[in-house]
Amino acid sequence: IYETTFDEDVQADEQAGQCPECDGHVRTNTVETVCEDCGLVIDEQPIDRGPEWRDYGDAESNPERTGAPLTPARHDRGLSTTIGRNTDANGNTLSGDKRRQLHRLRREQRRGRWRSKWEQNLAHGLGEVRRIASCLELGDGVRNQACQLFRSAQEEDLLRGRSIDSMAAASVYGTIRCNGLTWTVDDVEEYARCEFSSLRNAYKVLNRELNLPTPPMRPAAFVGRFASALELPDRVRRQAEQFAETAERDGAVTGVQPTGFAAACLYTAAQETGCYVTQTDLAEVAATTPVTIRTHHNTLVDQYC
Repeated sequence: IYETTFDEDVQADEQAGQCPECDGHVRTNTVETVCEDCGLVIDEQPIDRGPEWRDYGDAESNPERTGAPLTPARHDRGLSTTIGRNTDANGNTLSGDKRRQLHRLRREQRRGRWRSKWEQNLAHGLGEVRRIASCLELGDGVRNQACQLFRSAQEEDLLRGRSIDSMAAASVYGTIRCNGLTWTVDDVEEYARCEFSSLRNAYKVLNRELNLPTPPMRPAAFVGRFASALELPDRVRRQAEQFAETAERDGAVTGVQPTGFAAACLYTAAQETGCYVTQTDLAEVAATTPVTIRTHHNTLVDQYC
């Protein structure tokens, strides 16, 4: 066991080329580039393009001084500047002349914010994607994927003849389907600013033109959500998941509505475990009809009960 004094901040790069003087071997670190044979310093103090984590005095402040990272949720990747209004950086109230000057600056910034109509449409669509993702309480990762999907749709010229709002909602729903989440198209349509038919048509265009990797919706994925909404016991949820998984293995869910079949699994499990729940309550939660639940319930009873 030995103790090393190697400085990790000056790690060497063996692939640095040859010396221009003697064609010797050149070694590069974060401080300088030097020839090992003749000692020629070829370059020194290069620009460190990594983040800076030093804290200058105030231990309670955020030491990160590199700004926010790039994000696909903004039309300019998050590089725009926001001009304040009534106070300065220290919280002091601005004078009247300064407030009027900032007002003029904000006005000019709004006028020059978009370089083209294409970029303005992108900003509007990404704002709509962020709004729907926030209403559905989706994570930042899913939101960024939806924004990137909308950007790809605009680059492929899929917005021509279609509304921006419908394509934004379709991007959110397409991302939900690609990630296997349990939100349905009805959930997205509730917060979308377009008709249901426009949303479905926009999603079909996205799925067809961009070849979205959307896996089939599994009824077992909806069981936990519906059980939580109706506050059913865990034993009912586990039994319903067993019914759904067994039916999936046997191919009994092919061509059926997954939400309706999940509700039927919950109703069947409730009947088996002696828990009271009505078909009407399940139909309301699953956005289906009691007839659908009753039909799938009869199938489950005949095959698995």
